[in-house]
Amino acid sequence: MKPLKIISTGAYVPERVVTNDDLSEIVDTSDAWIRERTGIRERRIASDDECTSILAARALEDACRHAELDPQDLDAIIVGTSTPDAIFPSTACWLQRELGLSGIPAFDVMAGCSGFLYALEVASGLLAGQTARRVGVVGAECMSRVVDWTDRRTCVLFGDAAGAAIIEAGDGSSGVLSSNWGSDGTLADILCVPAGGTREPATEQTVANRRHFVHMEGSRVFIHAVKAMSRSVRKALDDAGLSGEAVDVFIPHQANIRIMEATRERTGIPADRVYSVLERYGNISAASVPVAIHEARQAGVLRDGAILALTAFGTGLTWAGAVLRV
Repeated sequence: MKPLKIISTGAYVPERVVTNDDLSEIVDTSDAWIRERTGIRERRIASDDECTSILAARALEDACRHAELDPQDLDAIIVGTSTPDAIFPSTACWLQRELGLSGIPAFDVMAGCSGFLYALEVASGLLAGQTARRVGVVGAECMSRVVDWTDRRTCVLFGDAAGAAIIEAGDGSSGVLSSNWGSDGTLADILCVPAGGTREPATEQTVANRRHFVHMEGSRVFIHAVKAMSRSVRKALDDAGLSGEAVDVFIPHQANIRIMEATRERTGIPADRVYSVLERYGNISAASVPVAIHEARQAGVLRDGAILALTAFGTGLTWAGAVLRV
């Protein structure tokens, strides 16, 4: 076990709620169509003056309040996001600026919806190596800024939010029992924002061709997501010497209810152990796992000593799985 303790969590969701009925006034869709295919009822959309670093800062502040800490007490900040404020600097540095922090290292991990679990893996390594004793790990997204609101296949899926956790080395009574992560860049083009970087710089033509919005080959993504997430959870459970029945709370990346259920079935984890925020927030990418962890803790579902299984899948294609004793 990698000893660590989640000493607090936090979350921030924008005030604006967009329901399925609201979307039916924009694109050819309906509440029934969206619910049946995704399990999503509504999502939160950031205001014009909110960007990813602002959402991330609010979530980290919330986690610090719950821990009765000042953000300056952190030794490092890691932000998992696929919707950065800018190409550079990192969103973590913009977060620092928002909170008036300086001195501590702050950087991003870009692994799509797997971003929070990738960041948690990096943070646990910093703690194990005694490079840091207290790390703020954040998953934050403004997906509304990169979805095509004329494309009903994608615009109904995503929302904006941020979740955060503050972790310390712990005393050995809690920690990561097992974890794994991976990626397959040969499939990078089936879930991406094609233009805006050095591969396809922004031009008048890329804007006209709507190349700066999410491109997703839904059926291929679905197949790979289920395979990768279920495989990563099963491996994490096997490496920890546990069965699915031993899991107290299971939080998969919340992309779509069908992906979540297919993943759960393949892991042998009982249905009543799944904790979901999908219906209220939609797919919030790297924020989905930390927001769900925070809400599960606040609801008393996730208690100290519980076995928590996590998994995610995202653009890259990336995946990760972990089993923790919290």
